Amino acid sequence: MVNKLLVAESLVVFCIVLSVHTVVWDRFSWCALALAVQAFYVQHKWDRLIQSGGAVFQYRSSANSGLLPASMIIPLLGIVIRERCKSSGNVYFERYGVVVSATGMALAYFLSIIALGITKPVPKNTCIVSGAAGCAILYTMKNSLAVSEIIEVLEVLLIFVYLSMILLYLMPRCFTPGEALLVLGGLSFVLNQLIKRSLSTVGGKGDPADYLLLVTLVALVVLGVIFAALFLFMDSSTWTSSLFFYMMTAVLGLGIFMPWLQFLIKRHPLFWLMEFLLQSSTRLYLLGYWAILVLSACAVVLYQNSKRTPDSKKLQVSTVTRKYFHLLVVATYIPGIIYDTQLLFVASVACFAVFVLLEYVRYFRIKPLGQTLRNLLTLFLDERDSGPLILTHIYLLLGMSLPVWLFPRLCASSLSSPSTLLPYCGVLAVGVGDTVASVCGSTLGEIKWPGTKKTFEGTMMSIFAQIIAVALILIFDANVNMNSGYVWLLGSITLVSLLEAFTTQIDNLLLPLYLHILLMI
Repeated sequence: MVNKLLVAESLVVFCIVLSVHTVVWDRFSWCALALAVQAFYVQHKWDRLIQSGGAVFQYRSSANSGLLPASMIIPLLGIVIRERCKSSGNVYFERYGVVVSATGMALAYFLSIIALGITKPVPKNTCIVSGAAGCAILYTMKNSLAVSEIIEVLEVLLIFVYLSMILLYLMPRCFTPGEALLVLGGLSFVLNQLIKRSLSTVGGKGDPADYLLLVTLVALVVLGVIFAALFLFMDSSTWTSSLFFYMMTAVLGLGIFMPWLQFLIKRHPLFWLMEFLLQSSTRLYLLGYWAILVLSACAVVLYQNSKRTPDSKKLQVSTVTRKYFHLLVVATYIPGIIYDTQLLFVASVACFAVFVLLEYVRYFRIKPLGQTLRNLLTLFLDERDSGPLILTHIYLLLGMSLPVWLFPRLCASSLSSPSTLLPYCGVLAVGVGDTVASVCGSTLGEIKWPGTKKTFEGTMMSIFAQIIAVALILIFDANVNMNSGYVWLLGSITLVSLLEAFTTQIDNLLLPLYLHILLMI
């Protein structure tokens, strides 16, 4: 059954890769195809290592390694960024896309080499395939990248190695190798970009919201690493430790990260934020509307916990109940995308920071909310929360926010037809598609896809629901232009829905990114 599932997932990923390269074919296309082939072979080695306990770190054992679908995202994203910015005449971001693609290939290939190095006996045939792919990647980088760009790729790779050693040790069983590649690779690239921009003279020239995102992500990672290291030697559940947690958060936030952000945007962050929020009455209305939705989400959590009895401590809510939060997130993001995408960008960054900080409070049992959060969120766990951290709600927020964060604003002049739907990729793939597939599949589905619990009926309803959602978006959002490209849009939605049916990875991350790649091209 597992082999059927892996083959089906791999076929869908190969279809996506080939679809992208039917539109864009350059020297990186050969590298991407070679990388996909070798990742397909190597992911079986990772699966064997995870099942036998031979991996260096403890990975999430309820899923396969996911190396192939994760390996393709960053390289393909760089390729489509390059093509989109080339069409709009933005040379700087065209080179930026090349660096993103090369970095993604280097990270994925490095992870493959690690798997082959710790597999005993060494798989000779897979080594040959990986060697050929490595030669293609190195040759293309040599002839496509400047010396400074090669150094940047190596810097990201070095940061990735250190982050992997630290975070995978501190967070066992939270990731598969593919999820670690995607999450830690993204964080490594963000950290490198922040250092690069801080050392250059571009401070104050970019969008302050972009700098806010970079500083926030790096700050959250640094805080997590510091507290995890400190609480290895002290009890984190005491009032003394809790006060230390709050004091360190305030000192690092106000003393280091806020001045860092001020240096980048050349303005005081609080003054900029207040001016930003008060620019129009629409922003105040949206903030009030979102506050009501936050209270509704809290009410759902409290209501579900109120139904628990002493005899049902291990009871978990149904799939339908968990999808309430998907609907609340859809209701949050659609008005934000239609009326004020910039406000949605900033609000999603702030919400992500709050979610991660609350998870730190829950994990470390920081008083007075730590134990309460543990009791409230236990009801909403699923099989993907096998590690010490609860990440599904954070992944949901990331899946909805990444298309907004990654929207190519400086290259938007070349967007047309399906590309104008880019900010809605999270809404379509996760908010609508995944929700409808889960609800309809669990209630109406009878025909199961081979090797999985997902159903044919759920996938078909997911595709149909996303098409209806696109039609409604066309009615209410005048910025979306669909004069052509209907076949490509339908094919993209279908491929992503099939990937949702077959993947065992965190679909809240994979689906919107793949849909974003397909629609951007």
